[in-house]
Amino acid sequence: MVATTAAGSNRKALVLAAMIFAVAMTFIDQTIVAIAVPKIQAELHLSINGVQWVVNAYLLALASMFAFGGRLADTLGHRKMVVIGIVVFTLASVACGLTPGHGSAAEAWIVTFRVIQGLGGAIMYPAALAIVVSAFPARERGRALAIFFGVSGGLTAIGPILGGYLSEWTWRAIFWVNVPVAIIALILTALARPHTETRPGRLDFRGLVLIAGGVGLAIFGLQQTQVWGWTNPVAIACMVVGVLLLVAFFYVEPQISQPLIDVSTFRIRAFAVQNIVLFISMIVFIPIFFFASIYAQVSLGDGPQEAGLYLLVFFAGFAPGVQVGGRRLDRSGAKIPVVAGCVIAAVGLALWGSSVTTLSLNSQWYYIIIAGFGLGLMLGPSNTDAINQVGRLSYGEATGVTQTTRNFGASFGLAFLGTLLVTVERNHLVSRLIGLGIPSGAAHGVATTIAQNHESTPRSSVHGALATHVYHAAQLSIADGMQAVLYAMGAVMVIAAIVARVGLRPGIHVADDRNGESAPADSVAAGEAGPHQPAEPRQQI
Repeated sequence: MVATTAAGSNRKALVLAAMIFAVAMTFIDQTIVAIAVPKIQAELHLSINGVQWVVNAYLLALASMFAFGGRLADTLGHRKMVVIGIVVFTLASVACGLTPGHGSAAEAWIVTFRVIQGLGGAIMYPAALAIVVSAFPARERGRALAIFFGVSGGLTAIGPILGGYLSEWTWRAIFWVNVPVAIIALILTALARPHTETRPGRLDFRGLVLIAGGVGLAIFGLQQTQVWGWTNPVAIACMVVGVLLLVAFFYVEPQISQPLIDVSTFRIRAFAVQNIVLFISMIVFIPIFFFASIYAQVSLGDGPQEAGLYLLVFFAGFAPGVQVGGRRLDRSGAKIPVVAGCVIAAVGLALWGSSVTTLSLNSQWYYIIIAGFGLGLMLGPSNTDAINQVGRLSYGEATGVTQTTRNFGASFGLAFLGTLLVTVERNHLVSRLIGLGIPSGAAHGVATTIAQNHESTPRSSVHGALATHVYHAAQLSIADGMQAVLYAMGAVMVIAAIVARVGLRPGIHVADDRNGESAPADSVAAGEAGPHQPAEPRQQI
């Protein structure tokens, strides 16, 4: 009996390791490319718009196809989709690194394969997370997913450091580094041979067009507000049409016998509330890396590698936070860690914001750790609790929904908080430049250039001793913008805390095999989640 238990534990650990390596590429990619963007632009002679799409094309494809990837995994098999996703992602990565020529041809090549990378990630990630959830019973799931999200989240911070070192050799290496990771993931997956259940059926391509079009257009509009502004009619039209397509999706899906997403899942209170909490918290979690990197490189004067180390301070709090959150979830349910994590994150972000204008890491690091701990404490339990509300035949679908929600939140956060950062930075810088004796018109021009590009000083516009004063003014002004962003993030996490406090019920609740509805975990046999549609055929893979 002991040997059987040990063998089962070893197998679950192997499954967890395999899936962590599988998704590692997608997490690293979220930040590693941003560090190498200047070198990519210089070598390939890309336009400003083209180099932005090197980053945005991947994120857009990933976000718009998550829901389809999740349903595909539930239909065709999770392990199969993980393997296909790894292969597609890796081959596209190699192709990105082999981008030929320069100018428009190079731009078309690398953007196309960045889209294919995103599609590979959208196929892989929901299937991988569904495998992890299936491998662990409900009362062990929190700890397992704490490791999954903790390691995966930490890889996001490694991206800038790794990207800084690799791009010193060649920017192409930031894509080729995925090859050894993929090989390890495929070997571990073959050894683990994870078994999950599927629900074979027809794919809902009408739903795919509606949700991919809706998510894609809405996020595209949000992304472009940073380039075109919030009043641009094309950006507004994209967001409006995207939302209308999503409304149409939720109207059409209940009328389809085998829908892409069972929208009735949103009637489950915990699932709906946790998706709202995830949307709100993602306004903070992903954008914080981009803004902190800008602050570290300009206000603190760090290089890309040092900026990556600055972000690691955040994960010094985040990593233990996810572990504590996972254990609390297993013992008492999601409400306590989610609410507490939101409150702690809000406090940490506010204190961090109060210290950024000192331009000293020594006065900030403990507040950064507090913010990281709070976000780690709530993110894992919130994500896991949402997935726990559906049956095991719908884990991929539920993951696709939660990841789409998270990407929406992150895109909104980048757009809204990016506008806030630029506005506050520019206004403070104009005042400082006028104080240095620069005429008002010239001050506005210089401030706009610096704020839009987040530079320390435009050398072509300012020369001599004055450039040093402008440099310091830019450092302080970006710190002012960062302060406003962190205060706004703190307020956002207060809203998330209120939603979780009001909307979540105490205790552990998972889907019940007997009736397909959310029930206390103690009433579910063996602590396993059950399907919402128990009559559907099950197939071992």
